[in-house]
Parts: sequence; C-alpha cells; structure tokens
Amino acid sequence: MTDKTLVAGVSVDTRHFIGGERVASADTFEDVSPIDGRVLGRIARGGPAEAEAAVAAAREAFPAWAATPRAERARLLHAIADGVEKRVEELSIVETHDNGALLRSHRRGVMPRVAHNFRFFADWLLTLGHEDFETRGHTNHVSWDPAGPCVLITPWNAPLMLATWKVAPALAAGDTVVLKPAEWSPLTASLLADIAADAGLPDGVLNVVQGYGAEIGDALTAHPDVRRISFTGSVPTAGRIAASAAANLTPLSLELGGKSPLLVFADADLDLAVDLAVEQYDNAGQVCLAATRLLVEESVAEEFTRRFTEKASALVQGDPREEATDLGPTIHPRQLEKIDGFVRRAVAAGARVVVGGHRAEGQYYAPTLLTDVAQDAEIVQEEVFGPVLTLQTFSDEEEAVRLANDTRFGLAATLATGDRERADRVTARLVAGTVWVNCFFVRDLQAPFGGSRLSGVGREGGTWSFDFYCDLKNTVTAPNGWNNHG
Repeated sequence: MTDKTLVAGVSVDTRHFIGGERVASADTFEDVSPIDGRVLGRIARGGPAEAEAAVAAAREAFPAWAATPRAERARLLHAIADGVEKRVEELSIVETHDNGALLRSHRRGVMPRVAHNFRFFADWLLTLGHEDFETRGHTNHVSWDPAGPCVLITPWNAPLMLATWKVAPALAAGDTVVLKPAEWSPLTASLLADIAADAGLPDGVLNVVQGYGAEIGDALTAHPDVRRISFTGSVPTAGRIAASAAANLTPLSLELGGKSPLLVFADADLDLAVDLAVEQYDNAGQVCLAATRLLVEESVAEEFTRRFTEKASALVQGDPREEATDLGPTIHPRQLEKIDGFVRRAVAAGARVVVGGHRAEGQYYAPTLLTDVAQDAEIVQEEVFGPVLTLQTFSDEEEAVRLANDTRFGLAATLATGDRERADRVTARLVAGTVWVNCFFVRDLQAPFGGSRLSGVGREGGTWSFDFYCDLKNTVTAPNGWNNHG
C-alpha cells in the first residue's frame, strides 16, 4: 500500500500513528467517499498487535506527561488549536469528502469549534481545583491526578469534532490517549496526529489506530493498562465495550443513541417551531441529538404540518461541497439501506408519508416526514439516524410529557412554547440529558453533556470531563505532629 493518499489535493497519511511514528499494517481497508463512491484511500487495518503497540506507547509516555506542569500542558493544547486554525480549509475539505457533511458547515462552524475544544480545556485546566476545607481542625485537600492511558472510540457523523471533545480534556487532564476513529471516516484523525506532532506534543501522548470494530476494539477495551474508555456510538457496541472492560473494572463514559422529542405547544411561535423542526435534518439527520419525534398540540397540528411541508420541500439536497446544498448524502450504503428499511416497514405498518419517503439518486435519502404512527411503532421507538422524522399529536401537557418520555432513550429534548411557566413545568419532567427551550443545538463546553437511560453513562464537559479523566484524591492533614522547622 502507499503511505499517503490525496483528497482533493490534501495529503493524508493512511498509516497508524503510534509512539510518534507512522506504522503500517499488513492489511488495509477501503475508505470510500459517500459523495460519489470514489475510493479516497486504503487505510491501515489494525488488530491486536497495533492495539498492544499503541497502549504500550501511551503507557510509556504517561509518567512524563502526567508530571508535566499544567501551564505547559495548556500551552501545548493551545498550540494544537493554532495548528487546527491554520488548516481549517484542509480539514474541512477532507472531512466533507470522508463523511459527506456540508463543506460550508465545516468551514464556518465545525473546524473552528475543534480549535475551541482544545482552547477551552486548556484554559479550564488552569482554573481547576477546590478550596481546602476543614474537618475538626484537619485540612482536606482535593487533587486531580491524571488517571493513565485512555482509549477513545469515536463515531463517523462528526469525526473530528467528537474526537476532540474527548481528546482535549483527556490530554489536559494529563492522560495519554489511544484514539480509534470510525472506519467509515478515519482521515481527519490522521491529520490531527500530524497537527499534534507539529505542535510539539511528546511522542506517545496521542496515538491514532485504525481498524474495523471488534478486530481492534476488543484488544483496546480489554487491555489491563487502559485506565479510561470513552465511546460515542450505538447501544449494542457500548454493551460489547462494557463487557470487554468489565474484567478490569475500567471506568466508562458512554454517549449513545437518541430518539429525542420536539414538543410544540399551541402557544409557541409557530414559525420558530417549524424552523426548529426542519433543523433536525441537519447533517442528513445523522445527529444523535436530533429531535426526530415531532409532538405537536392538536389545535395547531394542521397549520404546523402545512408550514413544515413547505419549508422542508424547499431544502436543497445534493453535493455537500456546493454552497447552496442543505442536505448531503448518508455516510455509507449500509446506512442508506438501514434508513430505507425503517421507512418501508413503517409505511407497510400504516404510516403516511407527508414529505419524502424515498431514496434519491446516489447515496442520498430524501428528507422525510411520517405521520399516522403508533407510539409503540418501530419508527417511533428506534433510532433511524437519517433524515426521517415522525409527527404525532397530543391534547394536553400531560399527554405531551408522557409521549416524550415513552422510549428507552433520554439523550435530549426540545420544547417550543411561549409560556415560561409551562416550560419550567415540562422541562422538570422530561427525561433527557439536555433540554433546549425555543432553541436547538446550543452547546457550551462548561455544561454537562450526556444521556439518561440507554442514551449513555456519565457526563462530560467542563469539570465533569476532569471528574472522568482524573483520579480525584483527598489528602487529610492533621494540624500538628510536625517536627521539622519552617
């Protein structure tokens, strides 16, 4: 295999990055662009040997990195952010070709936010700490000790953004990292390794290994030298990871699927509510936080549906490299088939197609709205992860909350209402890690992020990230007993 591939003129190394060096594998796999099916490159396909080498490199680098002063760790994270900002255009181009998300979104929002992830946790690290407190004259001092090598397994829908949500706090905490990107979108993780090395990050502190699922994942998550595992992805894969980590009692942070509701009350600004609903088609619906279940009060349901249909039908679906495009392709033929299967089964069970409901040319699925769906229907209860929404109606607040909470998930919820007291009542009863009121996808890194029920375990963001990536130690000191001077 060749060591590098060119993606729209950008050179990307297709090998692993282990201990500061590029490492090839005997086997490879194809990385295919969802835009046009073109093979972007052949990627090193790692297994147990590469997993062992990466963990060993992280283990060897850990003592020195853990002992690195906070100010120096923060400086290096800012240097990585500088490197990201210098390469925003290259990162945007590569990621758009690799996962099909909109180029304009990468340029204007996603990649600048990647740099912000590093800057935020670098700055937060320098303010981290608790004041000492007294217990019967004894002093309690809490310290945040680096935990050790971390395995970070990231998804394909926002590859670099979601990777750096994990990498940045782990490095800031003083941990070393083995990053395993999704096999459907591995390229920007490789570029991140280059950026980190150029910034001066010591060898072995950040390692990147590629491979297919369990082939390399099991060896990483079962490794006794791994001290933390963070995963974003599906519930079944999370179960496998948890089982693999159980023998070593390795702490887990799991951000999993969602089947989030958007509740629209009759007192809401209906234009705002429609805008929020159409926004759920962002990234071709491949967003874990998406409010895919529209729950609309009966008295405004007809008018809401009319306005929604008009706005959704005007969306431009096509090449994500074009400025005018609103929806790009789905990530992979397997995902496209999955989405289509959900819709076909729903229609066979009695659902009515209001918008879309069919494949478009190439690897695209038309933005879809289904109604006349039962609460226990598969399309209502299971995550589709595509541009497919359902619409149900409710008669009162009590029914709205009951329908909203009636799934196995609890990642997020969105609420549209003009009544502040109602907003307070309803949000207090919703089972969700994040609730947005009259807005969507406003994410501050200092806030806790995660899900309830099958949507995840743990919280990350701000101090919660350091709670996970650190071992907290409390030192209790007696007020006397010293026999030294000074």
